[in-house]
Amino acid sequence: MADSVTQSPKRVMGVFAHPDDPEFFCGGTFARWASEGAHITFVLATSGDKGSDDPDMTGERLAAIREDEERRAAAVLGVQEVVFLRCRDGELQATLELRRDIIRLIRLKKPDILVTGDPTTWWTSANRLNHPDHRAIGAAALDAVFPGAGSRLYFIELERDEGLPPHKVRQVWITGTREANTKVDVTAYFETRLKALREHQSQIKDFEALEKRLRANVDPEAPPDQPRYMDYFRVITL
Repeated sequence: MADSVTQSPKRVMGVFAHPDDPEFFCGGTFARWASEGAHITFVLATSGDKGSDDPDMTGERLAAIREDEERRAAAVLGVQEVVFLRCRDGELQATLELRRDIIRLIRLKKPDILVTGDPTTWWTSANRLNHPDHRAIGAAALDAVFPGAGSRLYFIELERDEGLPPHKVRQVWITGTREANTKVDVTAYFETRLKALREHQSQIKDFEALEKRLRANVDPEAPPDQPRYMDYFRVITL
């Protein structure tokens, strides 16, 4: 498996389903890129309005809480912009409308790299299924990158009516994949990722247990006396 390219990206867009997804999937990589000068935009398809077992919680109130948590977490990582599309949590579909919304943002923000989830990952371990929203946003984001974002006759109204010419994304970095070909050393940003995750108090009930699991997830190739932490991706260069 190859190490990540040494050249730092200038503009990055992370496209995910829920608040907290960027931090859980690859928060260390975003923190590393931000520290190296990248301008990063997070696009969250939903506001996580179903992520609570509290019988007194409403979807509207939870969405507001989670949006605020994500803005604070993104700021910890060094991310400059957070965009919420406000689709309904748990009901995300890779529709043409969602694809167009992502294409609009790609043309507006002009990322070199787009990071999203793997739409082919149905389970992540022996006892954990992948959320259907994660698969849906991955499919929509990849379909937006190619061919729509870089081809002017796709959603021609974006250029004609909104002044958004085509933009071709240079690389797609797919996270949460079972077919990684690239790893990023995020050891120096592990504590930053933890600090960002702490902002998601509505979702993480036992942070000490989470921290223990994350600290134990060291790179198996690292020397025992020099633990390293890695983020893993399938990188596709277009």
